[in-house]
Amino acid sequence: MAKPSEVIFVFYQVGAYVKVSAIDTATALEVAIVGDPAVGEEALKRTALATLRYRQRQRRGQGGTPRRGGGKAPDKGVLV
Repeated sequence: MAKPSEVIFVFYQVGAYVKVSAIDTATALEVAIVGDPAVGEEALKRTALATLRYRQRQRRGQGGTPRRGGGKAPDKGVLV
């Protein structure tokens, strides 16, 4: 089993909401969520971490929602 990597959380207040970014230090993969600050920092961290782990599984091809268009990557451009 792979060793878990360190995750950095960044909180940014945007009006009545808070944007939380979760960054995997080993891969530099970053995801962001927007939530209500009333739910608390830990709940927002859990949600951001779950989103990060979901994206990591998608990158490894181990689940997640398939891409539109039958899962085929576009022929041109950059897949982000």
